[in-house]
Amino acid sequence: MNTSHLPLDGIRVLEVCNVAAGPFCGLLLADMGADVVKIENPDGGDTLRTWPPISDGYSENFASLNRNKRSVTLNLKNVVDREMFLDLAAESDVLVENNRPGVMERLGVSYRALKERSPKLVYCSISAYGQSGPRSQEGGFDLTIQAMSGIMSVTGERGGAPVKCGVPLADFSAGLYAAFSIVAALRRADRTGLGTHLDIPMLGATLGIAALQTSEYFGSGRDPDKLGSAHPRNAPYRVFRCRDGYFGMAAGNNALWKAVCATLGRDDLAQDDRFQSPTLRAKHQDALLEVLEKEFVHADISTWLERFRQAGVPCAPINSYSEVLQDPQVDHMGWVQPLELPNGVKTRTFLSPIRMDDQNLPVHRRPPALGEHNAEILGPLRSLSSAGGAPAGQ
Repeated sequence: MNTSHLPLDGIRVLEVCNVAAGPFCGLLLADMGADVVKIENPDGGDTLRTWPPISDGYSENFASLNRNKRSVTLNLKNVVDREMFLDLAAESDVLVENNRPGVMERLGVSYRALKERSPKLVYCSISAYGQSGPRSQEGGFDLTIQAMSGIMSVTGERGGAPVKCGVPLADFSAGLYAAFSIVAALRRADRTGLGTHLDIPMLGATLGIAALQTSEYFGSGRDPDKLGSAHPRNAPYRVFRCRDGYFGMAAGNNALWKAVCATLGRDDLAQDDRFQSPTLRAKHQDALLEVLEKEFVHADISTWLERFRQAGVPCAPINSYSEVLQDPQVDHMGWVQPLELPNGVKTRTFLSPIRMDDQNLPVHRRPPALGEHNAEILGPLRSLSSAGGAPAGQ
C-alpha cells in the first residue's frame, strides 16, 4: 500500500502489546503511515482477538484497534524466535510494549538489551504504574486505574455508588500520551542519533488529563465532589430533564446565560443576585436546576434543542452510539468507513478523526489475521539464518 503521503511513512514500529493501551498507541502511529508490525504469541495472539462481537470467528473489537498493521507470531521464550525478534528490533525505529515491568527484561528483550544493537531505537513501555516505584510490580486494568486515579470519586451522582466512566479513559489516555511521546522522541533521535526509553504509566496519564481536578485540590485543599453531569465552577452546564426526556445544555459564560434567559422569556433570572456570574450560578446550581426544569417540562427535547441552537447556546441530545454514528456531522466528516475482516466479512469502523489537508487518514491495510505476515516478514530472516548470513542491519 502506498503511504508515502503520510507523515510517518518509513518508520518501522514493533508492537508487543495486548488489548487496549498499547494497541491504541500502535493504531495512532499506523494511521499516520508507520509500518506497525504486531508481535503476537502463537498461542492465541492478542487477548482482544477473543472479545465479542465475533463475526464468523473474528473479533470486531480487535479490528477496531488493529487496522493498518501486520501480524507475526513469535514466542519470545524460544531462543530462535527471540533472535528473530532481536533482528527485527535492530531494523526498527520504535518498539511499544505494555507488559508488566520486568517481563521484557526476563525475556532478554529489554531496552538495555536492544539499544546496543540499535542506539536510535525509541522504546516505549506502557504499564499500570510505571517502570519503578513501590507500585511498579502491581498489575492494572482500566477499571483499577480509574479507581486509583480519582476518576471514580468524581463520576456519578452525588451520594451514589462509585462508577467508572463508560469509555476506558485510562487505557486510551495512556495510548495517546505514548504516541505523542514517541513522535517527539523520534524527532530527537533524528537530530542526535540517540534513542530513549519512554515510561508511560496509566496512572500518570489519567492524572495528567485530570488537571482541573488536581488543581482544584491544590488550590483549595478540598477533594472535588461527585456532581453527576453538573460542573463545579459553571452553570447552567449539565443535563436537564424536559417533557420527554433529557438533553445537555452548557451556557458557559454570562452572554450565553442571558441568551438562555431570553429563550425562556425569563429576563428576571438574569437579574437574580444568585445567578449573576458563572461562579454564583455554580454555587446555587441546585436552585437553578429546579427553576430551569420547571420551564423545560413544558416542551420536548427537539423543541428545546432547536430553540437553544437558534439562540447560539451550546446544547445536544443524549445520544446512543447508534444515534451519534448516524449524525450528519459524522457523515460529513467521513469518519465511518467500510472495513474488511481477514475472513472476508464486511463491517464498518470509525476512522482516525484527524484530517490532513482536508483528507481523512485512510485504511491502507485491513486488520491482520494472527501471524498473517510471518512469511513476508520472518521469511527473509529465516533464510539468512539458515544460510549462516547476518541479517540486514547487523
